Amino acid sequence: MPDRQLRRWLGRLTLLLVAFAAWPAQAAVTITFWSRDFGNSFPHAFFMLRGTPDGGGVPVDAAYGFTARSLTPAILFGNVAGRVERPKPGYMAGSHVRFSRKLTDAQYGAIVALIREWHERTGDSTYNLNKRNCVTFVREAARRSGLTIVDFPKLMKKPSGYLRAVMAAQPQAVTGIDKSGKEYLATLPAIDGVVPVDAPESTPGKRE
Repeated sequence: MPDRQLRRWLGRLTLLLVAFAAWPAQAAVTITFWSRDFGNSFPHAFFMLRGTPDGGGVPVDAAYGFTARSLTPAILFGNVAGRVERPKPGYMAGSHVRFSRKLTDAQYGAIVALIREWHERTGDSTYNLNKRNCVTFVREAARRSGLTIVDFPKLMKKPSGYLRAVMAAQPQAVTGIDKSGKEYLATLPAIDGVVPVDAPESTPGKRE
C-alpha cells in the first residue's frame, strides 16, 4: 500500500475511533420477574424495572406488584379492592428472581403505562384471587415487554410455576437468573438520579 494511501486510511481510522469514543454509551431498562411462594405477605409475583432508557432520560430502580388492599378472608370469596404496591428490599430479599429481559424504550413506556393504569384505578380497582391477581399483573407486564407466550391459565395462582413456564416457553427471549433475591440484590450497583414512576401507597423509584 503506498505511503500516501496508508496515511489516508490511518487518518480515517483515527477519526472513526475518536467518533466512537465520543458516542454516548448505550443503555437500557431491564425488567426482572420475581416470585415468592406462599406466605401471608403479598404480592407473590412482581417485577422490577432498572436502568436508563436508550433514548436518554432519568433512570429507574423500582419494583411493582398488585395485591388486595386489605388482606382479609374476603379475598377467598370474590372481588375486593386492589392496589399496586412496591415490595421493599427486605421482602425482595426473601423472594426469588426468575429471569430478566432488556426493554426497548417503547416497551418500557408500555410497562410504565401499565403501572399508571392500574394506579389510576386504585380507588375502585378490583382484586380477584382467581381472575385478577398478582400473576395477572405480571402476565400483562410480560406481554408488554415483548414476550409472546404468556398465557398459562392453569398457573395463574402459582407465581413461580407461571414464571418458569414463561421462561421455558421462550428461552431465547429472556435471560435466566434463578437466584435468591438477597443474592441478586447484592450484585446491583447503586443508580444515581432515580426519578419515581407514579404508583399508589408508596413513592416508587429508588428502592427504600
